[in-house]
Amino acid sequence: MPLTDANNEKPSDPSQYEVTWHDQKASHQNDLELERLLEEGVSLAQESVQPPSKSSNHRDDEEDTDVPSEGDLQGALGLFAEAAQDMATSGVELGLGRHFACADFCNQAAEKATQSVSLLRFGRRSMYDHDLRALGALVGAPEEIQEELAILTPFHPEAFHADTPPEEADEVISAEQASSYIQSARHVLRWARAIVLNA
Repeated sequence: MPLTDANNEKPSDPSQYEVTWHDQKASHQNDLELERLLEEGVSLAQESVQPPSKSSNHRDDEEDTDVPSEGDLQGALGLFAEAAQDMATSGVELGLGRHFACADFCNQAAEKATQSVSLLRFGRRSMYDHDLRALGALVGAPEEIQEELAILTPFHPEAFHADTPPEEADEVISAEQASSYIQSARHVLRWARAIVLNA
């Protein structure tokens, strides 16, 4: 029996509801292109970072990119895109002289990038208590990435404002410090990008 439109009882084309393999592949390629563009946008004001090659022969890269079959690639790509957007916003906030907002966005970018690795490896976000270093350890981040995450941990707003009133937040963090937090967050994003975009 043909499908009908409830409003006018005319048969509708069932093919309009079918999603082909070609459409899904094109959507995945568009997602990857979005990730690349977002990450390149992050680096416009600083050094340019080329996306990692899929044909990399480094043994360390191969070990870091092993993905179990239960991983959530689409979720990981989406969350990594959010991390890249937060990274770009951190640079805008630095330019506006809003140093705490810059550090906060660096914290968020690092968290989302790390959680994107969790989604890819485990199919879910990892539970943690705003300690980014602990989150990095949960997802198997190398020690140098865990150190960068530790640098960014204090800038979760709830923890930061426990000791510093919001009106004083930008005075507590200098432009130089905020700039160094951007570098730490970029390091985390590069690590996550090598894993998520090569999956």
